[in-house]
Amino acid sequence: MRGAVLYAPGDVRVEQRQDPRIEHPTDAVIRLAATCVCGSDLWPYRGIEPVGKPSPMGHEYVGVVEEVGGDVRIVKPGQFVVGSFFASDNTCEICRAGYQSSCVHREPVGALGAQAERLRVPLADGTLVATPEAPPEDLVPGLLATSDVLGTGWFGAVAAEAGPGKTVAVVGDGAVGLLGVLAARQLGAERIIAMSRHADRQKLAMHYGATDIVTERGDEGVARIKDLTGGLGAHSVIEAVGTQESMMQAIRATRPGGHVGYVGVAHDVELPGAELFFSHVHLHGGPAPVRRFLPDLIDLVLERRIDPGLVFDLELPLDEAAEGYRAMDERRAIKTLLRP
Repeated sequence: MRGAVLYAPGDVRVEQRQDPRIEHPTDAVIRLAATCVCGSDLWPYRGIEPVGKPSPMGHEYVGVVEEVGGDVRIVKPGQFVVGSFFASDNTCEICRAGYQSSCVHREPVGALGAQAERLRVPLADGTLVATPEAPPEDLVPGLLATSDVLGTGWFGAVAAEAGPGKTVAVVGDGAVGLLGVLAARQLGAERIIAMSRHADRQKLAMHYGATDIVTERGDEGVARIKDLTGGLGAHSVIEAVGTQESMMQAIRATRPGGHVGYVGVAHDVELPGAELFFSHVHLHGGPAPVRRFLPDLIDLVLERRIDPGLVFDLELPLDEAAEGYRAMDERRAIKTLLRP
């Protein structure tokens, strides 16, 4: 089969890879209907994360089950399924508490490479959620978004305790940040401040429910949010970038007693203890337990109550994956959808 492989920073190639097969009785093999490039894929693409050897890429996926292992009881061949970026058994004590991305048996799907024609999914019964029937083609992008960026943005909003009467600020205008705006609106937030310098992303943020746009960053961005909130700061802040600047901007933009939901993959982030101590800010986040939210998010998409697929503003065939990476790296695209 064909699949995307990262050889070195900036060097993505689509080449022949070995076809996946059932390796464990809890596995499933799916034929991918759509996959995509994630903002977190840009960390190794840019050389910020080391690339030690050629690595299959991709961890977001939807498709049709072709084969299942002997111990798979729930997932059936022929079903259209959505999965998350961590495989989980969905039965352990941690999973039952709603943190499937920290399942005691978790496996990273990204190591298997979902930017491909087919994918082996471990722990299939716990990881995959089937739609009632094959979805119409126009809903496939939205369902693909639930696999990661919508689930991650939703977790960011939940972790930040977004809800009725709350002012929510969103740091980051990538796909996760934009869908954090959507999530905050769905959760009933009264006011949503999107931090963005890009007109196309600002427009989508407003479509998803943002009430205010802040273009400033860092301390200037914090000051602007304070101006908009009577000097207090937001009740809830979603941090969707993962840098030192974005994390400190999120913490400083939050009022005492408020909540930061951090879902940007952290790189070289260090928190000053004294400042955090006196801020009275709650911090919660990490790898999103997408599996917790998948059933409800899939229903929202199928019922056409939300359209998270709008974050895909570039669609390419799998063979042109390298251009998809370049477009996102150069900020010519918010998110690239790949068709195998």
